[in-house]
Amino acid sequence: MTTPKQPRRQLRPTDVKRLNRSWRRATEGRLSLILESVTGPFNIGSIFRTAAALGVETVWLAGNATEPTHPKAQKLVLGCDRFVDWRPPVPVTEAVKDAREEGYRVVAVELTSDALPLHLAPLDGDVCLAVGAEDHGCSPALLAAADAVAYIPQIGRVGSLNVSVAAAVAMTEARRREWQDMPDPAGDAGGA
Repeated sequence: MTTPKQPRRQLRPTDVKRLNRSWRRATEGRLSLILESVTGPFNIGSIFRTAAALGVETVWLAGNATEPTHPKAQKLVLGCDRFVDWRPPVPVTEAVKDAREEGYRVVAVELTSDALPLHLAPLDGDVCLAVGAEDHGCSPALLAAADAVAYIPQIGRVGSLNVSVAAAVAMTEARRREWQDMPDPAGDAGGA
Protein backbone atom coordinates (compact mmCIF):
# COMPACT_ATOMS: atom_id res chain seq x y z
CA MET A 1 0.00 0.00 0.00
CA THR A 2 1.26 3.45 -0.86
CA THR A 3 0.93 6.39 1.44
CA PRO A 4 -1.08 9.22 -0.10
CA LYS A 5 1.00 12.30 -0.88
CA GLN A 6 0.35 15.62 0.76
CA PRO A 7 -1.70 17.84 -1.54
CA ARG A 8 0.43 20.30 -3.45
CA ARG A 9 -0.06 23.93 -2.43
CA GLN A 10 1.24 27.27 -3.55
CA LEU A 11 3.87 28.88 -1.37
CA ARG A 12 2.75 31.63 0.97
CA PRO A 13 4.39 35.07 0.57
CA THR A 14 6.70 34.39 3.53
CA ASP A 15 7.77 31.08 1.99
CA VAL A 16 8.44 32.79 -1.36
CA LYS A 17 10.66 35.38 0.35
CA ARG A 18 12.56 32.62 2.13
CA LEU A 19 12.98 30.65 -1.11
CA ASN A 20 14.21 33.72 -3.02
CA ARG A 21 16.63 34.59 -0.21
CA SER A 22 18.20 31.13 -0.31
CA TRP A 23 18.74 31.36 -4.09
CA ARG A 24 20.18 34.87 -3.73
CA ARG A 25 22.71 33.60 -1.16
CA ALA A 26 23.74 30.77 -3.50
CA THR A 27 24.30 33.10 -6.47
CA GLU A 28 27.75 34.58 -6.97
CA GLY A 29 27.89 35.75 -10.60
CA ARG A 30 26.91 39.30 -11.40
CA LEU A 31 24.46 39.91 -14.24
CA SER A 32 23.77 43.17 -16.06
CA LEU A 33 22.14 44.36 -19.30
CA ILE A 34 22.63 46.82 -22.11
CA LEU A 35 19.39 47.77 -23.86
CA GLU A 36 20.23 49.45 -27.16
CA SER A 37 17.42 51.50 -28.70
CA VAL A 38 14.67 49.37 -27.14
CA THR A 39 11.89 51.92 -27.45
CA GLY A 40 8.66 50.04 -26.71
CA PRO A 41 7.61 51.00 -23.18
CA PHE A 42 5.96 47.61 -22.61
CA ASN A 43 9.18 45.85 -23.67
CA ILE A 44 11.17 48.06 -21.29
CA GLY A 45 8.72 47.36 -18.48
CA SER A 46 8.83 43.62 -19.05
CA ILE A 47 12.64 43.54 -19.25
CA PHE A 48 13.01 45.53 -16.02
CA ARG A 49 10.56 43.28 -14.19
CA THR A 50 12.45 40.16 -15.28
CA ALA A 51 15.78 41.85 -14.48
CA ALA A 52 14.61 42.58 -10.93
CA ALA A 53 13.41 38.97 -10.50
CA LEU A 54 16.76 37.55 -11.67
CA GLY A 55 18.99 39.88 -9.66
CA VAL A 56 20.34 42.04 -12.48
CA GLU A 57 22.57 44.71 -10.95
CA THR A 58 22.71 47.38 -13.65
CA VAL A 59 20.85 48.19 -16.84
CA TRP A 60 22.62 50.52 -19.23
CA LEU A 61 20.24 52.21 -21.64
CA ALA A 62 21.83 53.06 -24.97
CA GLY A 63 20.83 54.92 -28.11
CA ASN A 64 17.23 56.08 -27.94
CA ALA A 65 16.07 53.50 -25.39
CA THR A 66 12.96 54.36 -23.41
CA GLU A 67 13.48 54.90 -19.68
CA PRO A 68 11.60 52.68 -17.22
CA THR A 69 9.94 55.76 -15.74
CA HIS A 70 7.77 56.11 -18.86
CA PRO A 71 4.10 55.85 -17.73
CA LYS A 72 3.36 52.89 -20.05
CA ALA A 73 6.53 51.06 -18.91
CA GLN A 74 5.45 51.51 -15.31
CA LYS A 75 2.32 49.45 -16.02
CA LEU A 76 4.57 46.39 -16.34
CA VAL A 77 7.46 47.44 -14.10
CA LEU A 78 5.13 47.83 -11.10
CA GLY A 79 7.91 49.50 -9.09
CA CYS A 80 10.52 46.80 -9.75
CA ASP A 81 12.83 49.39 -11.34
CA ARG A 82 13.75 50.48 -7.82
CA PHE A 83 15.57 47.13 -7.38
CA VAL A 84 17.77 47.62 -10.46
CA ASP A 85 20.38 50.33 -10.90
CA TRP A 86 19.83 51.86 -14.33
CA ARG A 87 21.66 54.49 -16.31
CA PRO A 88 20.14 57.07 -18.69
CA PRO A 89 20.73 56.51 -22.43
CA VAL A 90 24.26 56.99 -23.76
CA PRO A 91 25.93 55.94 -27.03
CA VAL A 92 26.18 52.13 -27.08
CA THR A 93 29.99 52.12 -27.20
CA GLU A 94 30.01 54.14 -23.98
CA ALA A 95 27.65 51.64 -22.34
CA VAL A 96 29.92 48.75 -23.37
CA LYS A 97 32.98 50.62 -22.07
CA ASP A 98 31.25 51.30 -18.73
CA ALA A 99 30.19 47.65 -18.40
CA ARG A 100 33.74 46.45 -19.05
CA GLU A 101 35.16 48.96 -16.55
CA GLU A 102 32.82 47.43 -13.97
CA GLY A 103 34.26 43.98 -14.70
CA TYR A 104 31.67 42.51 -17.07
CA ARG A 105 32.12 40.42 -20.21
CA VAL A 106 29.68 41.83 -22.79
CA VAL A 107 27.70 39.24 -24.75
CA ALA A 108 25.36 40.53 -27.45
CA VAL A 109 22.26 38.47 -28.23
CA GLU A 110 21.90 38.56 -32.00
CA LEU A 111 21.94 36.36 -35.09
CA THR A 112 25.37 36.81 -36.71
CA SER A 113 27.61 34.54 -38.76
CA ASP A 114 29.92 33.94 -35.76
CA ALA A 115 27.30 33.79 -32.99
CA LEU A 116 27.30 30.80 -30.66
CA PRO A 117 24.09 29.08 -29.57
CA LEU A 118 23.12 30.54 -26.21
CA HIS A 119 23.77 27.28 -24.35
CA LEU A 120 27.43 27.35 -25.55
CA ALA A 121 28.03 31.10 -25.10
CA PRO A 122 30.50 32.39 -22.49
CA LEU A 123 27.99 33.26 -19.78
CA ASP A 124 30.11 32.29 -16.77
CA GLY A 125 31.31 34.82 -14.22
CA ASP A 126 30.19 38.43 -14.45
CA VAL A 127 28.29 38.91 -17.69
CA CYS A 128 26.46 41.83 -19.28
CA LEU A 129 23.93 40.74 -21.89
CA ALA A 130 23.18 43.22 -24.67
CA VAL A 131 20.00 43.26 -26.74
CA GLY A 132 19.06 45.60 -29.55
CA ALA A 133 16.06 47.42 -30.95
CA GLU A 134 12.77 45.67 -31.62
CA ASP A 135 12.92 46.00 -35.39
CA HIS A 136 16.61 45.69 -36.34
CA GLY A 137 18.42 44.20 -33.34
CA CYS A 138 21.93 45.13 -32.26
CA SER A 139 23.74 47.85 -34.20
CA PRO A 140 27.04 47.19 -36.01
CA ALA A 141 28.75 49.34 -33.32
CA LEU A 142 27.41 47.12 -30.52
CA LEU A 143 28.34 43.93 -32.38
CA ALA A 144 31.88 45.21 -32.97
CA ALA A 145 32.29 46.24 -29.32
CA ALA A 146 30.88 43.03 -27.75
CA ASP A 147 33.22 40.35 -26.41
CA ALA A 148 31.01 37.59 -27.85
CA VAL A 149 27.72 37.13 -29.66
CA ALA A 150 25.11 34.48 -28.89
CA TYR A 151 21.84 33.51 -30.49
CA ILE A 152 18.77 31.72 -29.15
CA PRO A 153 18.16 28.51 -31.14
CA GLN A 154 14.66 28.28 -32.55
CA ILE A 155 13.01 25.48 -34.46
CA GLY A 156 9.73 27.13 -35.39
CA ARG A 157 8.92 29.10 -38.49
CA VAL A 158 9.20 32.49 -36.80
CA GLY A 159 12.55 34.22 -37.34
CA SER A 160 12.95 35.90 -33.96
CA LEU A 161 11.56 36.44 -30.48
CA ASN A 162 10.16 39.64 -29.02
CA VAL A 163 13.06 41.59 -27.46
CA SER A 164 11.66 41.30 -23.93
CA VAL A 165 11.27 37.53 -24.32
CA ALA A 166 14.76 37.18 -25.82
CA ALA A 167 16.22 39.18 -22.91
CA ALA A 168 14.33 36.97 -20.42
CA VAL A 169 15.56 33.77 -22.08
CA ALA A 170 19.17 35.02 -22.09
CA MET A 171 19.04 36.22 -18.45
CA THR A 172 17.52 32.93 -17.34
CA GLU A 173 20.17 30.93 -19.22
CA ALA A 174 22.96 32.94 -17.58
CA ARG A 175 21.53 32.19 -14.13
CA ARG A 176 20.73 28.55 -15.00
CA ARG A 177 24.31 28.03 -16.11
CA GLU A 178 25.57 29.07 -12.69
CA TRP A 179 22.97 26.99 -10.87
CA GLN A 180 23.03 23.80 -12.98
CA ASP A 181 25.37 21.80 -10.74
CA MET A 182 24.16 23.26 -7.47
CA PRO A 183 21.85 21.36 -5.14
CA ASP A 184 18.59 23.09 -4.31
CA PRO A 185 19.69 25.72 -1.76
CA ALA A 186 16.16 25.82 -0.39
CA GLY A 187 16.05 22.11 0.30
CA ASP A 188 12.34 21.59 0.72
CA ALA A 189 11.04 24.50 -1.37
CA GLY A 190 11.77 27.18 1.17
CA GLY A 191 10.60 25.38 4.26
CA ALA A 192 7.04 25.09 3.01
